Amino acid sequence: MKQRYDITGMSCSACQANVTRAVKKLGVNDVNVNLINESMSVDYDDGKISDDDIINAVESIGYGASLKSAETPKTSGKKNEDSLEDETKHRLKVSFAFMIPLLYLAMGPMVGLPVPDFVTGPEGALNNAFLQFLLTIPVLFVNRKFFTSGFKGLINRAPNMDTLVALGSSAATIYGIFSIMRMAYGLGFGDFDLVNTYMHSLYFESAATILTLITLGKYFEAKSKGRTKASLENLINLAPKKATRIVDGKQEEVDVDQINKGDIILIRPGDSIPVDGVIVEGSSVIDESAITGESIPVNKSVDDQVVTATINKDGSFKFKATAVGEDTTLAQIINLVNEANETKAPIAKMADKISAVFVPVVIVISILTFVIWMLLGYDFEFALNLMISVLVISCPCALGLATPMSIMVSTGKSAELGLLFKNAESLENLHKVDTILLDKTGTITEGRPVVTDIETSMDERDFLELATSIESSSEHPLSTAITTYADENNIHPVKVHEFNALSGKGIKAIVDSKTYFAGNLRLMKEENIDLVDYESVAEKYASQGKTSMYFSDERKVLGIIAVKDVAKNTSKIAIDELKNLGYEVTMVTGDNATTAEAIRSELNIDKKFAEVLPQDKDKVVKELQDTGKKVTMVGDGINDAPALARSDIGMAIGNGTDVAIDSADVVLMRNSLLDIVSSIELSKATIKTIKQNLFWAFFYNVILIPVAAGLLYPSFGITLNPMFAAFAMSVSSIFVCINSLRLKGFRPEFKNQKEIEKILDENPEERKINENNKGENKMAQTNKLLVNVDGMTCNHCKANVEKALKELTFVENAEVNLDNKNAEVTYFGTADEKAIEEAINEAGYEYKGIEYK
Repeated sequence: MKQRYDITGMSCSACQANVTRAVKKLGVNDVNVNLINESMSVDYDDGKISDDDIINAVESIGYGASLKSAETPKTSGKKNEDSLEDETKHRLKVSFAFMIPLLYLAMGPMVGLPVPDFVTGPEGALNNAFLQFLLTIPVLFVNRKFFTSGFKGLINRAPNMDTLVALGSSAATIYGIFSIMRMAYGLGFGDFDLVNTYMHSLYFESAATILTLITLGKYFEAKSKGRTKASLENLINLAPKKATRIVDGKQEEVDVDQINKGDIILIRPGDSIPVDGVIVEGSSVIDESAITGESIPVNKSVDDQVVTATINKDGSFKFKATAVGEDTTLAQIINLVNEANETKAPIAKMADKISAVFVPVVIVISILTFVIWMLLGYDFEFALNLMISVLVISCPCALGLATPMSIMVSTGKSAELGLLFKNAESLENLHKVDTILLDKTGTITEGRPVVTDIETSMDERDFLELATSIESSSEHPLSTAITTYADENNIHPVKVHEFNALSGKGIKAIVDSKTYFAGNLRLMKEENIDLVDYESVAEKYASQGKTSMYFSDERKVLGIIAVKDVAKNTSKIAIDELKNLGYEVTMVTGDNATTAEAIRSELNIDKKFAEVLPQDKDKVVKELQDTGKKVTMVGDGINDAPALARSDIGMAIGNGTDVAIDSADVVLMRNSLLDIVSSIELSKATIKTIKQNLFWAFFYNVILIPVAAGLLYPSFGITLNPMFAAFAMSVSSIFVCINSLRLKGFRPEFKNQKEIEKILDENPEERKINENNKGENKMAQTNKLLVNVDGMTCNHCKANVEKALKELTFVENAEVNLDNKNAEVTYFGTADEKAIEEAINEAGYEYKGIEYK
């Protein structure tokens, strides 16, 4: 059983390690604690362990735990983050309000600033000290969570960053109280030397400043955490809260969570799709960019799928809900991103191991620092100062943030780009592979064969009529290619009296009382059909990567139709990009060796595996792995599931609605091989950022702990004041947050970027999404028309008309020509003439009709 929990009170990687260790002791199968989300996922045997056991284990070491809220990320995650940021902001305001006058009182006289007489000199020393103490109390109180968490952790032998802060500020405060008592004693007995000694040994301002500066760091962290989820929350916010449901022919507005499977939903222009479904009436143009990253809207009609959070740009339609609640595509994406955030990248485990022993070691170092300087004959205040500095400078905030911040920003960015990583391990390990194994059909190619050549001794139209008649009853992709081609050429099938599919060979049919065969060479030979000269023609086509279908009567072959599953226009350039990055690109296909070689050569692929059955593709992966290769298998996620599971990193390529997410480590929402390059580049950028963060966090501590301990004092007289130590610690955490947030600006870099843009501009079909599980694509075409407008006289009029037209949902662009008194409009799908007329008239001009281009 897998369960998720909310965890409160964590502040650093040591906290994360403590919670993990406490839960692991229960004997769970797996546990992942996320510091940024303050959450935990646990895989356990519910027959042996209960939720209460897990919650008690976490609470026993000083943290809070509860079952994950059932609210959606939109209502719970954002609310929690806002609450955390507001609470930290309040603490920061109170801390600064009291720290500033405290610093003025403590340090003002040192720099010549005026202070009241009753707090100056030996006579006012006690007043000064007590006033400083009073100003420190509110700072201690408002930041009491450091002490509660820190000392709880210490008592339960699970010290954390709060323990270091609590010990440091407590030591400074307690010593300040001790100084007040000594000054009172001195004043009582007239010992002004004693008073003078202790009036300069107050550390209240250090205690308050340490807490304030660390809270400042926490505030910036809280803001950064909110920004890391911006991409995902933008996606979540696209899902509507209300929808129009059709019941007994009547419309009713309902909350989205009230929609059930099978309900009929009405969608109007501009509406967001509330749940996944299938169109049952009407057609439209849908903007799916939020889910897939595709910028070009897609035509949709009856039987086409629609996906949650996509936007209807044009007409109205009705659809039947097929997936609601947690089953929708949007919910799956959100869950996938959350799961990726809750897993640890292998590189993070190294940081966890270090942080598990880091805090206890720091406490020991701070005690040793105090003891050694006291033994060396230095005064108590000097040794205490250095001890506090060591405690504060060592807070492992930056260490705890280094990996999860980068992972969270990266997974949010990947969702925005249509790249979904199942876990952090996949994100880290992707760039380590050296071999890309590509399935051919639907991955490298369009996944839908098209007719390329016809050879026949008959009249071509008569031959095509016969061929489409025979093939019209078959659902084989090659049959579909022939019937589609015939339909495009206005050739229609005649009635077939008998139809028999011959498995693995072809078709036998009776047309006009005559028997005909359609199929492969094996069928022709088995039926003793005279091949005439067509076998050599078929061999020529095979060398070009084409598949030939023979058509014959009972005696001889009448002709051949060659079809080819053509490569996507970006496949060649994507393969070149992968090779430029140093990857070996290999193709696996069920095609015969000749056809496979033609495709391999055409696309400049390094190696091929031909005549491989779908169930044997995982054997190819194993064969490559046995030679020492690290393999990324890229396939459709359904037929290729065993190979995807066996590979080092499995990538499912598709539109995300029917892809087998469970079998892949990475899901590429768009049907383009260029996204393989993008995902690899994102993996590299993420790991580079994590390494930079870890370098800063580790070396910051390695360098500054000795300085804080006074190592440079004997030779150079350099020490580190506790206040500066607190400031430096906060800066390191802020640096890690800012460095991680740079990933929000990630853009994949292609060596042949100009060529890619040219291909996409010349072939808009490459920008579309794979529409359904048959691999059938429908292009969202852009069309143009001229709108004649009277009454325009100046550039102001031009701007008004262009604005009015561009606000129409189906309009992509509009450009006014004042001389010709018209506007050229580029639009998607179908233009609504009435909407255009109303837009022009409402803008204050006279509509004079349209002309289609």
